[in-house]
Amino acid sequence: MKLSAFLVLSFFCLALPARAELALEFTTEGVRQIPLAVLPLAHEEVVTQSLTPVVAADLQRSGLFRTVDAGGLIPVPAEPAQVHLADWRARKAEHVLGGSVAKLADGRLDVHYWLLDAVTEKVRLTRSVTINANQLRLTAHQIADAVYENLTGEKGVFSTKIAYVVKGGGKYMLKVADADAYNEQTVLSSREPIISPRWSPDGRRMAYVSFELNRPSVVVQNLATGDRKTVANFRGNNSAPSWSPDGSQLAVTLSRDGIAQIYVIEASGTGIPRRVMSTRAIDTEACFTPDGRSLLFTSDRGGSPQVYRVPVEGGNAQRLTFSGSYNVSPRISPDGHKITFVQQNGSTFRVMLQDLDSGQTQTLTDTQLDESPSFSPNGRMILYATRVGGRGVLALVSADGRVRQRFTTQAGDVYEPAWGPLP
Repeated sequence: MKLSAFLVLSFFCLALPARAELALEFTTEGVRQIPLAVLPLAHEEVVTQSLTPVVAADLQRSGLFRTVDAGGLIPVPAEPAQVHLADWRARKAEHVLGGSVAKLADGRLDVHYWLLDAVTEKVRLTRSVTINANQLRLTAHQIADAVYENLTGEKGVFSTKIAYVVKGGGKYMLKVADADAYNEQTVLSSREPIISPRWSPDGRRMAYVSFELNRPSVVVQNLATGDRKTVANFRGNNSAPSWSPDGSQLAVTLSRDGIAQIYVIEASGTGIPRRVMSTRAIDTEACFTPDGRSLLFTSDRGGSPQVYRVPVEGGNAQRLTFSGSYNVSPRISPDGHKITFVQQNGSTFRVMLQDLDSGQTQTLTDTQLDESPSFSPNGRMILYATRVGGRGVLALVSADGRVRQRFTTQAGDVYEPAWGPLP
């Protein structure tokens, strides 16, 4: 009971549909949003999937952009020189995104896009890509990524993937989808529970915990081929996998010696597990720091679950969390300067953020039963699962707590989301 209390918070129900028919609740607090006009692409009628709505939705979901109404454009400009920037300044737009689509003789598509500064009247960005017809939605995400990076200086994450587990119909299904929850694919279907999905750094493999062998075992699966290999199936509990930055190793929790402890194993499943520490406490939920030199983990060695850091080769552990008596599930930001975790206060579990340099801690969410926080690859957003009004929801919050999103639907029970790496 003591182990399960913070090894897995709970199988919270989180609804997510196959086709992303999601109702989005979106709030911002004191965020300066960039006014951006997203124009329809000229000749977009030649394709079956319009790119413009996808680009606009991506940028709006970031919370950093406010799209300016682009209605009434006749004709739609195909080149920057055809744009009357004075008209867009009158509409309070600071930037204008436009472009064109052309069908090539071989059936492929040429997508050309550009970004204008409406104030300086300069072209900030211009690109052309040749794609297949089945790459329209991905291309729209890539356009949004390019615009986001150009105007913020940060990498966009619209073309990344998320993973989650769906429970329904007597089955557990490990799913992968685009960051906006479209293009859902089932990676694994099982009648036994699946928990703790974790992306490899290159996005090609997934580590997770399966109960198919009548006990929790760590499995690594190739996402392209579906090939699976059990890499940790020792006596007792095998759980909480986390990848090393180079993808060669996994930190896992094993109870092979009686109590849950952290080990480092080869991701190939070969070799002998190396125990990082020897304590009488429960140590679990380890994750590597971006430089690969340290591990963050949850331990009750101080009497209650808290977050600690230890060199990956072992040694003295440093306690990191002091606010609250129950802090679990640490994840570190891509730049290594912040951690997110779940803190319990009474009957509530909320996502927290802590600056490792200053030690300052911030409550990011106002929901009650949060679990499985996961940083976006640019560190701007945190994906997590929670429950609202007795229903499961998938939620995101910005790392400064000022942008919050909540996706709700009626389909499926989903838990433990994880955000994948940059493509």
